[in-house]
Amino acid sequence: MSAARVTTTWVRSFVEELYAAGVREVCIAPGSRSTPLVLAFAEHGSFRMRVHLDERSASFFALGVGKASGRAAVVVTTSGTAAANLLPAVVEASWGETPLLLLTADRPHHLRDSDANQSVDQIHLFGRYPRWFADMAPPSDDPAALAHLRRQAGRAVAAAVGGPAGPVHLNFPFSKPLEPEDGPAGSEPVSLPERDPSLAVSVRTARCSEEEIDALLQSFEDHPRGVIVAGPSSVPDRLGEAVVRLGAATGYPVLADPLSGARFRPDHGADVIAAYDAFLGDAVVEEALRPGLVLQVGGAPTSMRLQRFLGGTRADRHVIVDAGARWKDHALLATDYVQADAADTLARLGPRASRTVDGAWRSRWRDAESAARTVLSGPADAGAAHEGSVAGAVVGALPGGSTLVVSSSMPVRDLDTFGVPGEAELRVLANRGASGIDGVVSTAFGVAAASGGSPTVCLLGDVAFFHDQNGLLWSRESDAPVVFVLVDNDGGGIFHMLPVAEHEPHFTPYFATPHGLDFSHAARQYGIPWEDVAAEGAAEALARALRGGRTAIVRVRTDRAASHVRRREVRETVAGSVRRALG
Repeated sequence: MSAARVTTTWVRSFVEELYAAGVREVCIAPGSRSTPLVLAFAEHGSFRMRVHLDERSASFFALGVGKASGRAAVVVTTSGTAAANLLPAVVEASWGETPLLLLTADRPHHLRDSDANQSVDQIHLFGRYPRWFADMAPPSDDPAALAHLRRQAGRAVAAAVGGPAGPVHLNFPFSKPLEPEDGPAGSEPVSLPERDPSLAVSVRTARCSEEEIDALLQSFEDHPRGVIVAGPSSVPDRLGEAVVRLGAATGYPVLADPLSGARFRPDHGADVIAAYDAFLGDAVVEEALRPGLVLQVGGAPTSMRLQRFLGGTRADRHVIVDAGARWKDHALLATDYVQADAADTLARLGPRASRTVDGAWRSRWRDAESAARTVLSGPADAGAAHEGSVAGAVVGALPGGSTLVVSSSMPVRDLDTFGVPGEAELRVLANRGASGIDGVVSTAFGVAAASGGSPTVCLLGDVAFFHDQNGLLWSRESDAPVVFVLVDNDGGGIFHMLPVAEHEPHFTPYFATPHGLDFSHAARQYGIPWEDVAAEGAAEALARALRGGRTAIVRVRTDRAASHVRRREVRETVAGSVRRALG
């Protein structure tokens, strides 16, 4: 068998097995050395093939698909720095526990560690971030080698999807010729060997023992003043439902991060506390609300005020339930760390839990939440729109079933403070594994592609938009429309929250970094509809853009310093209102 035919058989066998394992989305960045893989996917005919000129944007799109679907999408790159451009998405996928499958083409072994063009060391290129790495064998027609190859495909998909989910990197060395032998007209087609039944690899799930479940139930009985803290989750649909049902069963207030899956869904009778970031930090309020038990799931809360509250109150019992890739107790608060799937554990606790909550203490939380929401959404905040109110307006304008992708930095913090739940059930996703702002545009398009046609909106700032302008090329994907709400304050607004903001003249040029760019030119380059509105008009503009049914950008110009002042004023008003409500 010729070398070209061996390579063709090799890669098509591998691709066939990926399909059998459930892979459907493939993101291609153009290159030469990856030709065998690209053509194998194309010839298969059953994958959704997507192409982008920028490897980083391609990988973040695939990341978005994984976040929204829980299934691993494939990224294919050529060798050299093309592969290195995947690192930011790999880091986010690893820390954010999101499935992602990276297939990088490489030079053959005899050209490695040499001056051969575009040859770099791609072995463990992404360090310890992947769940699994394999330097694939050179193509071979040996039946045992082909059987092993197929099993590596199944193993790779299983390692990417759980548990916990994350990136998997497979590195393919290819020698020339790279093109398939059966390409030209009249050539003999390449037939694949008959495949054995595909290898079924179960997803690892860590479950609580019955003894651990009983111990948790007893801790509820022992602590009538308990709260459930739901942090950002990689499986918000599963975790959010389990959280609110346990909250309803126990009567414990549920402090629901916007990324937990528990804030913007039916509460089933639970007391979902969404405005905690606006009233925590006040010593009188915190003393009145101090819990004796904290049951924490998900990652570290977005709110630093909530994190400080948990650290300052030092509950008698602080239970963390998590089976993820990273230790979830950086603040050293846990008295009990249960290494088990949180959604499964809480779902088992709910039907067996009894309502032993201290009713009067629970009422304090309800009163605090009610008073805070009145300020955040009522006339006291009217006529003084700012960046935070834009986040609240976006949540209020979204129809039920929508997905909101929110950028790190200030947008996710404003969503945490001002995004109170309404009638609409929403899914909220973000790249908070490593909390980077790079790639959010492409991630949003990937989320949209995996959301089955439901509306997808992305709330982001101008610096994040700048970082991934190349991602706007994804607007050509007909099945992935995204409405971007761009909060443009000409720089890094988050730095106004730090003490360095008082250190002018150095603060503005080195931290706030105003850029003076008009991003409407980027929208025009890609043919994307653009609308400029004031903060007060954000909700109406978003509704108009959603009715258009295509990718669009709504820009809201704001003032960094003024918005920072307004946030502080609103928090002071909320704290006063909550203190009065608590007597």
